[in-house]
Amino acid sequence: MKHFARLAAAAILAASTGAAAWAADTTLRISTWLPPTHGINTEIFAGLIGMMEEATDGQVSGELVFGLAPPPAQMDLIQDGAADMAIIFHGYQPGRFIGTKLIELPGYEGNAEAASVAYWRVHTQHLGKLGEHRGVKLVALNTHGPGQIHTSKDVATLADLNGLKTRIGGGVAGDVGAALGLVGINVPAPKVYETLESGAADAVAMNVGERVGFKLNEVAKNLYDMPGGLYRGSFAIIMSQETFDSLPADVQAALDEKVFGEPASRMAGAAWDKSDMIAYEATRGTEGAKIVEASAEDQAAFAAIAAEVTAKVLAELDAAGVDAQAAYDMVKAEMAAN
Repeated sequence: MKHFARLAAAAILAASTGAAAWAADTTLRISTWLPPTHGINTEIFAGLIGMMEEATDGQVSGELVFGLAPPPAQMDLIQDGAADMAIIFHGYQPGRFIGTKLIELPGYEGNAEAASVAYWRVHTQHLGKLGEHRGVKLVALNTHGPGQIHTSKDVATLADLNGLKTRIGGGVAGDVGAALGLVGINVPAPKVYETLESGAADAVAMNVGERVGFKLNEVAKNLYDMPGGLYRGSFAIIMSQETFDSLPADVQAALDEKVFGEPASRMAGAAWDKSDMIAYEATRGTEGAKIVEASAEDQAAFAAIAAEVTAKVLAELDAAGVDAQAAYDMVKAEMAAN
């Protein structure tokens, strides 16, 4: 949080003048599509800026720029040079990313930090060969905490989810939603609150941290909580390759060695874990809010669904040229070790 005031001031200044907000040889323009108070801005981007400043002795910093493009257009935005850095959610672009679905599978044991570290390592060894982030500099890979279902209607069992009009972000969440009988509604995350408030949706599939990030305790009082989650969500922080190449060689080396890759991925995953912890506490303290933990019977029923979804995704990876089983086993082993 210590960087947020500076980030907010920088964003306002950037919007009005386009000038750098504080002294640095290079101030990166960081595109964000999230609300100013969202943890991606206040924790992940703030943390990343701090890491870059420390690693380069202040030669590289960053400022947030809001509203440049909708979530699905962030990668194109960076490739076009309209911003220097952004975060993308892979599920917003169906068909463009396949390897990223590996980390989204249900059934992994571990938090977002462990998953994000495992994600970077399995990308280095297995998934990078797909070239799905070609054209940009890959800064970090991360996943939010276990995805759950947040509803405006009372839900007591897994079967009660069937038929609910539900905002689903895409990727494996979409596969799981279809198996559960959810009626998918496609709206970007920033529109979730108004979609639920208006009654256009009955539920949303999101990680628990978004109960704070998107004020779900106001419009989706009920949290159906499956141990380990129903899915995870895959994100990447990306940078303009042209911008990176323009930096001095020693600055590039410092960023690659001390910030980009596993360090930034770990930091981002830990930020997601923090948001989940805060949101669970907030939900327990909200009048009328209710957390329904999945019963043993529901867990067994979902395990069968998870096995089918996993087999489907691993087949997609095999068809793309990845040793899917080896990659899957690596994620599980890496998460167990972290």
